Order: sequence, then C-alpha cells, then structure tokens
Amino acid sequence: MGLFLGICLEKAGIPVIILEERNKIRSGSRSLGIHPVSLELFQEVGIAHNFVEAGIKIFKGHAFANEQKLGTISFGDCPKPYNFILALPQKQTEHILEKSAQNLSSVLLRRGAKVTGINQKDEHIEVSYLSDGKSNTIEASFLVGCDGKDSFVRRRSGISFEGSNYPDTYIMGDFSDNTSLGSDAAIFLCDDGVIESFPLQGNRRRWVVKTSHYLSEVKRKDIERRVDRRIGHNLEETNQFMLSSFGVQKFVARPMVNNRIIVAGDAAHVVSPIGGQGMNLGWLGAWDLAQCMIQIFDQQKSPAKILEEFENRRQKAARNAIRRAEVNMRLGRKTRLTLLRNSLIYLMLHTPLSKVMGRIYTMRGLEKWIF
Repeated sequence: MGLFLGICLEKAGIPVIILEERNKIRSGSRSLGIHPVSLELFQEVGIAHNFVEAGIKIFKGHAFANEQKLGTISFGDCPKPYNFILALPQKQTEHILEKSAQNLSSVLLRRGAKVTGINQKDEHIEVSYLSDGKSNTIEASFLVGCDGKDSFVRRRSGISFEGSNYPDTYIMGDFSDNTSLGSDAAIFLCDDGVIESFPLQGNRRRWVVKTSHYLSEVKRKDIERRVDRRIGHNLEETNQFMLSSFGVQKFVARPMVNNRIIVAGDAAHVVSPIGGQGMNLGWLGAWDLAQCMIQIFDQQKSPAKILEEFENRRQKAARNAIRRAEVNMRLGRKTRLTLLRNSLIYLMLHTPLSKVMGRIYTMRGLEKWIF
C-alpha cells in the first residue's frame, strides 16, 4: 500500500519517504488477485501494463456443486480494457511497485528502517527510526501507517482496532496444473466445504480448501486427500511449490485518521481473503488518500474536512468489503440447505443477475452499494 501511495504522491509532485523495516521483498506467492478497479488506478499512474504483461488474465469463473457444474460467471461484460481479474503472485506485484517507485525517486524507499517513535506536533509529525544501527529523525506534514495488521503506527497513535476472528479455516497450496481449466478459475461448493482453484503463471494452479479446524502444519497429502475426496481430482502426480494454512478475521481501525496520522491497508482494515479483496481494498484507499493529499497541498479546502470525508468513505468501503467476504464464506461452509444454496447460485448464473454478480466480484461499488 505504501509503495502505491508513494507513487501516486510523487507523480503529483508531493515528495514522500517510505520507511520499510524489511531489507527485501518477502518470498512466496501469497495474495494473487488484482481486480479491474485496481488496474484502472494503476493505469492512471502509467504502470498497469507492467502488471498485465506479467500476470494471467482470468475472464471466467466456473461454479460447481461437488463435481456437477452449476454455471459460469463471466467478467467479459465488465468495463474494458480490464474486463478480467489478473492473477499475479504478491512477490511479483511488490517487485513491480518497488521498481516503479525507484524509477520516480532514488530516495523514495528506505529499506532496513525500523520506526521507533512518533511525535505529533501542531504543524508536523516527527518520526524516529533506526537504520544501520543509527538513530534518525525526519519531519513530515503527515504520517501514513501502511505497516500491516499489527501496525506500530496504529498502536502508538492510540487508534483502536475493532473486530473478531471467524471460525473458518483453510489450507492452500500451489501445484503444477493438471486440470482442463486453462486460465479459468473454479469454485467447488462441496458437502464438506468449499474448494477454490485459480490459475498461476508457469502452468501452475492454486488450490484453497476449507477445513474443519486449523492445521498448524500442512502436508501436501492434506490437500490431495480433500481435493480427491470432494471433487474426484487427483493431484498426486503434480509438483508442489507452496503450502500454508490460515484462519480469517475482520478488523477495522476506528478512526483511520488521527489529526496528522493516517492508517491505510491492513493497518486500517483486515477482511477475509476469500474473494481476494484485501490487497485491492488497500490500493483503493491509497488512491483516495493521494487525491485528498493533492487537495490539501493545493489548499482547496480545510484539511480536517477533506480527511473527515476520506474517513467516511474508507469506513463504508471496509464495511461493504467485509459483508461481501462474509457472503462468500457462508456459501462455502457446510450447510443443511445444500439444494436451496445450489438452486440460488444456478439462478444467479443463468439470469441477468450474473452481470450484477460480475460487478460485485470485481469490487465495483464498494463505497456505494450495501452488498
């Protein structure tokens, strides 16, 4: 989030310094779905083509009840040119953003810089940090904490983080692709819990599998057995590249703005990864904040009023993203109403409602629609 915000502000002529504690980008694929709304923002700052060239375009998603196909949702009717969801591992996404930031300014990003103190004054912020064993202090007009769900900035600023854990747990893994799905995604609504499947570069495919409880140590057999048992697909002869497990949470910072301190990305909101909204929600917020900063530095109106309106928009967007993710999770849980659920999904995929669903699943209208 910080990198994209920095790019937006530097492009607008507002100088930025990003303090990053890590010395290098984390490995692993992690989040991978980039939605059209994000690609449109990337286009605004001239970097969308870098992502599109590197990723896999997903134009369709198929829904199954166990092994029986219910229908297909198409993103082809969404606004062009980004009428698809882009699959790109997070490591590569961060690499593109970092390179784009460095092309704008060689001093924009300072790695190995650990923030140790924040002192909020009337007219500026003082930020202390450690780098190469030395203490440093910089002054800035505003401080934006994009430092994750355990945000130091949020905690030091006294901003609350309200929410809870869901009971849902999942395991996931990246394997060589031995399906016939090609570049399409698939969701299998199974009697024992959902299975999701997404294409990756290099003829690989990600599998996300609902579990009855959290597995702290995941083995490939844990995924193989569940996929075979639920949908009859055999992964035994594939190559495995990544395994992990996760639980899901919902948390929102209240407020997101504390005078000259603002939190964004996972520091401001954590939503369930089912539906792939979290990373994109952060970029939407970063773009919104950048436009606010442009107005503030152009002295278009009161900074307090601008940031109050920003707060209201981001709180609403976070609530709506949480609701959409919760619907996705409920659909993937075990249920006694299997026939009703499957019938409703079949109806949505075979009527004009499918276009509405396509817009919802590509994160349109987060600041306007209740669902």
